[in-house]
Amino acid sequence: MKHFLLIITVCILSSCQPKTYDYLKMQGKIFGTFYNIIYQPVKENDSIDMGITKELDKVDWALSTFKDTSTISKFNFSNKGITIDPMMKYVYESGISIYKNTDGAFDMTVGPLVNAWGFGFKKKDNVTSGMIDSLLLNIGMDKVKLDTNNYLSKQQPEIMLDASAIAKGYGVDVVADYLASQGITNYMVEIGGEIRVAGINNKGIAWRVGIDKPIDDKAAISRELQDILSLTNVGLATSGNYRNFYVKNGKKYAHTIDPKTGYPVQHSLLSASIIAKECMVADGYATACMVMGLEKSMQVIESLPNIEGYFIYQDENGENQVKYTKGFEKLILQQ
Repeated sequence: MKHFLLIITVCILSSCQPKTYDYLKMQGKIFGTFYNIIYQPVKENDSIDMGITKELDKVDWALSTFKDTSTISKFNFSNKGITIDPMMKYVYESGISIYKNTDGAFDMTVGPLVNAWGFGFKKKDNVTSGMIDSLLLNIGMDKVKLDTNNYLSKQQPEIMLDASAIAKGYGVDVVADYLASQGITNYMVEIGGEIRVAGINNKGIAWRVGIDKPIDDKAAISRELQDILSLTNVGLATSGNYRNFYVKNGKKYAHTIDPKTGYPVQHSLLSASIIAKECMVADGYATACMVMGLEKSMQVIESLPNIEGYFIYQDENGENQVKYTKGFEKLILQQ
């Protein structure tokens, strides 16, 4: 009788264990870059590719400045403003928060300046100080207001919004939230280098994510890792000036534009990697840090709850150095 009861108990316990499935991978192109998704399905033959694609398309039609009929393009083409969709509203409100917390270093109206310097969605012009002064008149998120009816207005017709510094991170969050809504708890979502992870990887441990060493390589062929992180249930975004730049008359022009001066930044900070619960938030702050520089970035990130930063900079001898917030240290794997 005892053996019979033991067999029944073992069978019951075994039947209570959920069946696990092999991790699946999905790749594609969106926002002018590539995405990679790894997840553990909760059902056999569970392919949710179509659902993910639909979610990414929603983001694209809300925030792409390369689509003339996207929500953000309609706002840019308008004279006074438009009623915006929920996605653009969420991104705009997050952008305003980061704008205020960074004293304007993150600014979604900086697009015309980015275009003028040759890094945006329009062709490069010959930049003059007069042109920059003129463009600065239309820069500043304080010139854009959202009312209770979701109408986003602007002070001048020339004001434009550009979500490129936050859209990839938001796209990552949208996909991650979709996966969670399908009951998926173990996943990694990456779009153009911005990442959000949850649960564990296929080896049963936290996800391993590398931080690149800053190397001037526009083709992104060379890649060395500065550090490897152990992450779960967070978003990670990195911004740097070592990939997107050009050289003219012997001078290097980086793609990070200071919204206050109108000119590409010139300081020792080479890259900023930010960790936050939402990848969109990490994305926005990473961009802001590249504007603010090392010391100001450390001050701002350390003052914010549940946000950590990792910074690679060049010292006075031209050597690369690393500095990070206190909470970031526990995420770095000892090599």
